[in-house]
Amino acid sequence: MGTPQRIDRWQLFLSRNIQTRALKTAAVVGTLLASINYLDILVQGSVTPSIVFKIILTYSVPYFVAGYSGVSALSKDN
Repeated sequence: MGTPQRIDRWQLFLSRNIQTRALKTAAVVGTLLASINYLDILVQGSVTPSIVFKIILTYSVPYFVAGYSGVSALSKDN
């Protein structure tokens, strides 16, 4: 099983504060990046499963970066 330090970090990542900040960050940054990268495709209506996957990744990256940053900032053993 995981070490206590890992479990503490996982619990911290799942905390309401970290999740709220990560979701807000992903919403803002993800929308900005998706607009820059895929707005023309969305407007044309030529969305493929590959584009949908890329848009999901566009939102996922800032979510996980914000979550990781929050955990790193708040964890006791930087």
